[in-house]
Amino acid sequence: MFATSVEKTKNWTLFCLTANLLFSISIVLINKWIYKVIGFPNLTLTFIHFVVTSVGLLIAAKLFKLFKIKRLPFMKMIPLSLTFCGFVVFTNLSLLHNSVGIYQVYKTLTMPLIALIQFYFYKESLSNRVKLCLIPILFGVFLSSFYDLKFSFTGFVYAMLGVVVTSVYQIWVGKRQNELKITSAQLLVYQAPLSALWLLVVIPIFEPPGDELLKSHFTAHDLLFVMISGTIALLINLTIFAIIGNTSPMTYNVFGQLKFALTIIFGFLIFDDELYFLQFIGISLTFFGVALYTITRLREQKQRLPLLPTLQSKKHSDI
Repeated sequence: MFATSVEKTKNWTLFCLTANLLFSISIVLINKWIYKVIGFPNLTLTFIHFVVTSVGLLIAAKLFKLFKIKRLPFMKMIPLSLTFCGFVVFTNLSLLHNSVGIYQVYKTLTMPLIALIQFYFYKESLSNRVKLCLIPILFGVFLSSFYDLKFSFTGFVYAMLGVVVTSVYQIWVGKRQNELKITSAQLLVYQAPLSALWLLVVIPIFEPPGDELLKSHFTAHDLLFVMISGTIALLINLTIFAIIGNTSPMTYNVFGQLKFALTIIFGFLIFDDELYFLQFIGISLTFFGVALYTITRLREQKQRLPLLPTLQSKKHSDI
């Protein structure tokens, strides 16, 4: 029974990782079209993503009975939704003021910061082997972005704020799911509408309606792309929550660096983007680090698993 449950969790996590990879690549291509060709505002699109996510989850729960909405403490949802909005706003501002390469390098700082926060505030530490696995990943991302490193003080400030907020947000996602014993859908059905409300406060500051929406005339074809993007965002949000809930924020960030390396490869294969020798070395180091991290975490997990049935049987014997 125990082995079957673990095996199901592993299979579900693997499915979510694969789905997240495919959805993430798809939404990058679609959003690129929406921003450049259609000219749709960035944060407004994010707001629509959360509205679609909220409606989609309610339909899944109420109409199709795919999951049960569980009553959760409202006050615990507010910090989570606020940190998510901070993550979205500062990520967009970082992208606006930084090149893609240095933006990605700044993002890698999320991994060591998550490790520090978990150690100092939650007394959780990574093994030395896992820490060593992060070195080739960090170095690989730096080499992959080497030809696009352009420093900006404003971009640096926004990037650092984004790294801090993102780290806290991702840790809280995992903690809330474990603490409240809920699924990713049960947590997201609360967070999505709350995040949409916070974005309504932010949007008029960064994207005044008179500058973008009221002066633009979007066709039905344009709005169809926006809705497709929103639907994919719903699936991405679900898989992100599921991955963090079943693994850890660190594993999700390591997986994020793998997605970055694959994006460079797809750009080279599909769009004929230039691929320099240093980038090739960086991608190879990233793949090596991710593989090493995966193997190390699986071995550590196997070493812990035999203890669980023993502890459970000991509890029953004590009773």
